[in-house]
Amino acid sequence: MPAPRTTPARKVFGRLSLPERTFVADALRTETVGGVLLLIAAVTALVWANVPALRDSYESVSHFHLGPEALGLDLSIAHWAADGLLAIFFFVAGIELKRELVAGDLKDPKAAALPVIAALCGMVVPALVYVLTNVTGGGSLQGWAVPTATDIAFALAVLAVIGTSLPSALRAFLLTLAVVDDLFAILIIAVFFTADLDFLALGGAAVGLAVFWLLLRKGVRGWYVYVPLALVIWTLMYNSGVHATIAGVAMGLMLRCTRREGEEHSPGEHIEHLVRPLSAGLAVPLFALFSAGVSISGGALGDVFTKPETLGVVLGLVLGKALGIFGGTWLTARYTRASLSEDLQWADVFAVATLAGIGFTVSLLIGELAFDGDAALTDEVKAAVLAGSLIAATLATVLLKIRNAKYRRLVEAEERDEDLSGVPDIYEEDDPAYHLRMAEIYERKAAEHRRIAERKATGRDPLAEVAGGASDEDDRPA
Repeated sequence: MPAPRTTPARKVFGRLSLPERTFVADALRTETVGGVLLLIAAVTALVWANVPALRDSYESVSHFHLGPEALGLDLSIAHWAADGLLAIFFFVAGIELKRELVAGDLKDPKAAALPVIAALCGMVVPALVYVLTNVTGGGSLQGWAVPTATDIAFALAVLAVIGTSLPSALRAFLLTLAVVDDLFAILIIAVFFTADLDFLALGGAAVGLAVFWLLLRKGVRGWYVYVPLALVIWTLMYNSGVHATIAGVAMGLMLRCTRREGEEHSPGEHIEHLVRPLSAGLAVPLFALFSAGVSISGGALGDVFTKPETLGVVLGLVLGKALGIFGGTWLTARYTRASLSEDLQWADVFAVATLAGIGFTVSLLIGELAFDGDAALTDEVKAAVLAGSLIAATLATVLLKIRNAKYRRLVEAEERDEDLSGVPDIYEEDDPAYHLRMAEIYERKAAEHRRIAERKATGRDPLAEVAGGASDEDDRPA
């Protein structure tokens, strides 16, 4: 009888394909630069808001209003940063999600199971930790969603600062995890933080999105068409009561992210390449500048670890994220035919899960939405987000440093290109031309070693001749 078919086991965090590895490297390079700018903006905000001579100016700038009141857009600078600039960030997140769904890891349901389950567990467990902390301490449950989000830019900035060389598979996992995390955060904002709906404005936004989609389908090009239309859609979405950043996500998801014949890049990839630097280098840092400026004092820091709302946020980010993501990944590997790559250990997965506890951009946004109207508690929750993110970053740094030498060896193996073809050797192992090139290289080396061996055998070692010549020269009379 023929042997029953068996499905080969998948490797968790196995080697990426070369195109996926190239895409991840390019995306993370931009995110890392943006993360460093985000870090600088956050520190600037804290200094600006806490130096007595500057504090008043920070409040004045943050609360300065501008915009057409007739359109309902007479907003403060801080409000423009949260609702306007972050729409650009979520637009890029929408494109990333679309790309992952049609051409990335999320295209294959089996491959998608790991980051989706890990992201879900990484959001549910922090929310449960927050709820349990506040039920026990008698606090408000309104902030349950604050510790559920991961800030990929800030996490990668930490990696850039500490100089840790994570293998590409772990970096890709962190990126995909953050994309899925952003999707669920968007759903949380849309479902749980939507105020009274204006159905006329919402209908207008829906019509605008339909026109946007139709123009894309017809192949209409030109920023002068789409940018004004996007502004109209955003304005209508803002006035509908749905958080305006949802407009950015919706438009990002509509872009085509698959290449057609003759195209070097899909429209989604091209636009993402253009807009990502604007998002990472301007929109998100400016949001951080006007959101992270909270008063910090000994008493305020003490309150972070004593009030149930703020303690729940810290524990959710530090413990909930790490346990949720690690537990979801382990359960997926335990109850499917997936197994961990031989090059890695579960300690590596736990370190990355701890790094995902850095919640900044979306956590700050949700904190503002959850405690809208209570300025004091909003600032305390923001301080808790900063404290939790700092603790998670410190723990992740220690864990990753312990394994840094191992990571360095893995990255060196991934980058090795002995045949100088421009493609890492590990991606050419099944290519006969690669082995022919390597055989030619080894034959040249062997011929050189044979020549040296023959010279040594006949007493004509070049090094010996040079040494002998020098000695003879020294013995000659002047």
